[in-house]
Amino acid sequence: MKKNTKLYETVAALLSPGKGILAADESDPTAGKRLAMVHLPNKPENRQDFREILFTAPDIEKYLSGVIMYDSSIRNTTDDGTPFPDVLTAKGIVPGIKVDLGTSELQGFKGEVVTQGLDNLTDRFEEYYDMGARFAKWRAVITIDEDKTPTDEAIKINSIMLARYAQIAQTSSIVPIVEPEVIHAGDHSIQRAELVTTRTLQILFQTLMEYKVDLAGLILKSSMVLAGDVYSEQSSPEEVANATLRTFHMSVPYECAGIVFLSGGQTPERSTKNLNAIGKMGEQPWPITFSFSRAIEEPVLKAWEGKKENEGKAKEVLLEVSKQNSLASLGKL
Repeated sequence: MKKNTKLYETVAALLSPGKGILAADESDPTAGKRLAMVHLPNKPENRQDFREILFTAPDIEKYLSGVIMYDSSIRNTTDDGTPFPDVLTAKGIVPGIKVDLGTSELQGFKGEVVTQGLDNLTDRFEEYYDMGARFAKWRAVITIDEDKTPTDEAIKINSIMLARYAQIAQTSSIVPIVEPEVIHAGDHSIQRAELVTTRTLQILFQTLMEYKVDLAGLILKSSMVLAGDVYSEQSSPEEVANATLRTFHMSVPYECAGIVFLSGGQTPERSTKNLNAIGKMGEQPWPITFSFSRAIEEPVLKAWEGKKENEGKAKEVLLEVSKQNSLASLGKL
């Protein structure tokens, strides 16, 4: 593919040292689960109120370089009618968009899924670009189950979908974030998680190169490597850091623009501690930072509780949580 220098400018902005990406890209049903944590009904106005708190909090641009939105939120506005992408752009934060349409069963492969959403993607990117989006995200779901799952076939079909999405994004001057999420839920050891994550990333990058995706204009969004959530021995931050960085050195070409982490079902505190342990390992061949969703949003939700009088407090909590993760990304906590 022809090199597109616009991609490199966006990548440089997104991977500014000490800054991360907020993944505020939950689908409307998933946003409802977030709201339910503070006993709020899943209504458009509640989703809008919460996102307005996230996007308008003073000084978040010190710690956040980008925000990933969902289709309904990139079309949304603040109470005074300012489109959310414009609010972010005015702060120097890059607006992004989640474009996959969720998973469906991969026939013949029990318990495995493939992500949908390639139909009309060129047209959708054109519209999102006009709205201000300069990067995008597509998530694949990789589940560990005993010795049989995941299969190489399931990893490969998801990698092909990720590669095709990345091609279309780059042609549209939009930086693709590829997210092959190895699911944390399960009773697998950290050793098994490391094997699966390494294999997943090797197949993914082999496929991206086969389809001539420009790795210098692409960001990997990866799980941290850690034992399953119900495994008898939970991984320490140091174990997570070592296993995760070993995996990257075995799997991720140095040309890749950078790596951001999903929190993947970990508590906010644990996500930050693990990120800090990785940051303490020193400089790597790629910039590495965070792209958390629940790990940032949960403390903010708890501070807000859906009450108008708590909005200021919620914004302060967002700034503090973002600052802590910024320091952790540099290994300075």
